[in-house]
Amino acid sequence: MAALTRMEQKSHRRILLSIENKEKDMKKIIIATAAIACSFAASAYADGAVTGLVGGAATGAIVGGPVGAAVGGVAGAITGAVIDPPPREVVTYVQQAPIPQQTVVVQQPVAVGAALPADVVVTPVPENPRYGYVVMGQQRVIVEPQTRKVVQVIQ
Repeated sequence: MAALTRMEQKSHRRILLSIENKEKDMKKIIIATAAIACSFAASAYADGAVTGLVGGAATGAIVGGPVGAAVGGVAGAITGAVIDPPPREVVTYVQQAPIPQQTVVVQQPVAVGAALPADVVVTPVPENPRYGYVVMGQQRVIVEPQTRKVVQVIQ
């Protein structure tokens, strides 16, 4: 095997330094993401936000490297905090609650995170006023009454 020329050696060193710098940047981003995750743990929406943050950061890192980790972490935290699943007791109550006298027909598709129209009557969950529900045909939809956003759709 022929020895590397001086120019090739310099080029290889630059490539190695570039890789080392990227690894250092990735470590910094992971540490920063972990710190942000810990700070979210103190908030009321900690479970969903932290799960979203960590999942988003991991997915972002795989797809887009260090920048993807940062962007994915922020997007995941926002999504996790916004669409926090309801407690099991709320889901059980909504599944077993009697069907209201009036079922609802909505022209638009119902999806988690989407807001229901203002004319839809939301029945409150007595044990947990943070949640309400609507029966649409065969579906029971758990909603945040204040924002009217769909939290979960039960088939």
